[in-house]
Amino acid sequence: MQQVPLSDVEQRVYEAVTALEARGQVPYPDLIAEESRLTEEQVHAPLHELTEKGLLHREDSPMAGLDFGPRFCARQMA
Repeated sequence: MQQVPLSDVEQRVYEAVTALEARGQVPYPDLIAEESRLTEEQVHAPLHELTEKGLLHREDSPMAGLDFGPRFCARQMA
């Protein structure tokens, strides 16, 4: 399987998402920022890039009226 090259910031954001998921926490952008020790503004571009690269996918709130914002989940590698 071919590895996708990641910038340092993309790597930090991806690791933050997987760490949050491993602990059973929902990877919302504010928690991803806290986990990666970046600001919310700093994680927006890496989240978009990681989604474009197919390493994360965005999920919107499934319940109407309870939208806490998008969450980003790591793709399971085969």
